[in-house]
Amino acid sequence: MAESLKYSDAGVSIDAWNAVKGRIGKLVSSTYNNAVQGQFGQFGGMYDISALKDMQAPILVSSTDSVGTKVKIAFETGVYDTVGQDIVNHCVDDILVMGAKPLFFLDYIGIGKLVPEIAEQIVSGLAGACRENDCVLIGGETAEMPDVYHSGEFDLVGCIVGVVDKSQIVDGSKIGVGDCLIGLRSNGLHTNGYSMARKIVRELAKKEYTDTFQETGNTFGQELLRPHRSYIQILSLIHRGIIKGCAHITGGGFPDNVDRILPQGCDALIDVKSWEPDPIFKFLQKAANVENAEMYHTFNMGIGMVLAVAKGDVGKVLNSEELKQFQPALIGSVTKGGGKVNLEY
Repeated sequence: MAESLKYSDAGVSIDAWNAVKGRIGKLVSSTYNNAVQGQFGQFGGMYDISALKDMQAPILVSSTDSVGTKVKIAFETGVYDTVGQDIVNHCVDDILVMGAKPLFFLDYIGIGKLVPEIAEQIVSGLAGACRENDCVLIGGETAEMPDVYHSGEFDLVGCIVGVVDKSQIVDGSKIGVGDCLIGLRSNGLHTNGYSMARKIVRELAKKEYTDTFQETGNTFGQELLRPHRSYIQILSLIHRGIIKGCAHITGGGFPDNVDRILPQGCDALIDVKSWEPDPIFKFLQKAANVENAEMYHTFNMGIGMVLAVAKGDVGKVLNSEELKQFQPALIGSVTKGGGKVNLEY
């Protein structure tokens, strides 16, 4: 008689998943607050929204995203916790620009072969970032798919839900000609432009991720895996009515993100000489002879968030204690136009 086929013969290990659950349970539970109902391991995450009754008109805000090809650097370097931080902070920033406070986060890991140690590192990054953003890691899914992902490879996706009182929604509608644009520093590339960055570093510059990037003393792997920053601190300024609009500088750089908050009749003029891009951006540009327009349309170039404020409030933002760590800088202004972002090199 032929030997009975087992799920593990197809490359999927239920035992590995049970080992993962044992490792990540405490990490996930460490993000829970009083709003969480139930416990880790249930079929769905339950969140008590009765506290939202304190708002006049609570509006739920949601977003989903992935880490993109930055995960390939994690595969090759064996560093997995930073991509967990990346996806949480990226999603937080995406709803933060609308004035929303994050409530809970869910992750999806699609992986070729489930290795408990790797999953634990990823979830450690997810949980740490959730705690820092006062956000609950309420659920997730890990799917072992050997026919989809090669051994050692995975994809990381996140979904976030937050809330904002309707009267405090930030959508850029109050932005007007004469307003000023303030940039907040990024922590390197964040989570965008990695298909191009990897091609430059490995194929054109012929560098290994273990090689030292002389300008900073980090390895190229460390430089490229710097975690995406959360700008959760801008909420206090939003609540004070200082911020008219926020743009998270992600895929598409300045042209395809700042334009999303411009009302009819307004352009944005950004002086790229008003800040110094991180050394890694200069290396990428020089190594591949990339034109300025392409760089600023692909990467954040050292600015992860742009705030639109009235001219009279510029000093409050530049000198705010909450934003001190982000080195805020006046980088441009709002001019008359048709919704275009103009870069002044």
